[in-house]
Amino acid sequence: MEMKKEFTLEEQMRGLVEQLDAYIETYHGGSVEFVSFENRKVKVHLGGACTDCPLKTSTVKGWIEGTFKQFFPEEVDAVEPA
Repeated sequence: MEMKKEFTLEEQMRGLVEQLDAYIETYHGGSVEFVSFENRKVKVHLGGACTDCPLKTSTVKGWIEGTFKQFFPEEVDAVEPA
């Protein structure tokens, strides 16, 4: 009998960031890394082409935070740059 592994909340969040990172790397030459989750806030680090991008804040607060709130509406209030 095959047993399914239960992933912790942080593991699930890290998995989501890995998917976002793959997209950002492929289409924008940047990167995003999971840093921490505490007090309903996720912290991420943007690198590569995202480091000096003028849309960095919009990417974090708009796209990444919106995605987290879609997948973790009961757990996440905000996403912030680390």
